[in-house]
Amino acid sequence: MKDIDTRTVNRVVASSLIGATIEWYDFFLYGVMASIVLNRLYFPADDVLTSTMLAYATFAVGFLTRPIGGIIFGHFGDRIGRKSMLVFTLMIMGISTFLIGLIPTYAQIGFWAPALLLLMRVFQGIGLGGEWGGAVLMAYEYAPEKKRGFYTSIPQLGLSFGILLSAATVAILSNLLTDAQFLSWGWRLGFLISCLLVIVGLWIRLNIFETPAFADVKEQRLEAKVPLADLFQRFSGNVFLGLGARHIDGVFFNIFSVFSISYLTQNVHVSRNDALMALMAGALVLSICIPIAGALSDRMSRAKLYGIASLVSALSVFPAFYTMSQSGGNQLLIWLAIIIPYGVFYSAVYGNVAGFLCDLFDARVRYTGISFVYQMTSAVAGMTALIATFLVKLNDGQPWLVCLYVVLSGILSTVCALIIARKQSRHSGNKNAAPQWQVKPDSSGVVREVTSP
Repeated sequence: MKDIDTRTVNRVVASSLIGATIEWYDFFLYGVMASIVLNRLYFPADDVLTSTMLAYATFAVGFLTRPIGGIIFGHFGDRIGRKSMLVFTLMIMGISTFLIGLIPTYAQIGFWAPALLLLMRVFQGIGLGGEWGGAVLMAYEYAPEKKRGFYTSIPQLGLSFGILLSAATVAILSNLLTDAQFLSWGWRLGFLISCLLVIVGLWIRLNIFETPAFADVKEQRLEAKVPLADLFQRFSGNVFLGLGARHIDGVFFNIFSVFSISYLTQNVHVSRNDALMALMAGALVLSICIPIAGALSDRMSRAKLYGIASLVSALSVFPAFYTMSQSGGNQLLIWLAIIIPYGVFYSAVYGNVAGFLCDLFDARVRYTGISFVYQMTSAVAGMTALIATFLVKLNDGQPWLVCLYVVLSGILSTVCALIIARKQSRHSGNKNAAPQWQVKPDSSGVVREVTSP
């Protein structure tokens, strides 16, 4: 691959970050709204717990459809190119989010209200399913090899920035409007302004070029005919280990960014704004720590760092929820209970996961590979808030079964990550080496097979 100037790399990474921020804002605005508005307007029930679980169920649908988007856009991203797929994913997310802000309530159109909400959530999931892989690949395949961890951590900031934007939007609207105004029409504004963000994102993405790594594949006409089949033929072991390793990432994230809001408001009895402020504080610290974790992953084995961080993050959930449950509503204690595990420990998981997964596959199937692993585990993790709500009820309002669930997820991920670290060290001698495709022509010079060591 030809050397690329730093300015070009920075422009590509910035475009990935901005696009990812918009996508995550769209996706998690729904998560923030689910337990404070949507449960009341679209899933009315006499029991608050029941309506909240129904709202979380539609939130989970967005995660369940992400693998579909990952497979579809991964296929065409490995066949046609990364850039064009990112334009499509942004449009899908933006349009579906905008339309959520226009859907009438259950009181107005009955069954069609939750049905339309569910449909838009499906499209959101498909769009985000293709977005993540393309965004991090643009950074990974443009970055210098020894700085891939740092550069792939930058698009990961889109998640924390998206949370900050969505939580800040709800907090500002809550402060400017009365509860009646917010519930009647104010909440819709957060979804409607998405169209403005999408216009900005599209303008940025239309002004970048295809990655050099995929351009090399295209130039030699070595695109995989069916990337998903090729992926499992050559990298099945890495796929299954990646699925196990990435599990804690999705579970831990959803516990703190989604479930903690309803736990704090319904079980600890703090205000909606106080819960959102604590989440925003955690997301702010996470934003600072993510690039630090990415840079650290360039200095040691990304797989080892990921494994250690997975276990530490998982174990921290017990003291975190104990502090919340015993806080008596004390804002400082609640902030610490979220900032330390979510903002600090988790950064070494989330800030590292993009480069860690990209290292598992070569350029011919990398879009499909990382999207499949990431989005399949996201589908499972999307059920976390629903599972956690049920476990709290089963445990008479206590969070300990939830904490146990997180710890078991962390153990699974740690074991898988350490196995990957050992494989990478043994096979290549390079702690962060990505597989390289090798061409095997027949006697006539026609390519018959492409392998990766």
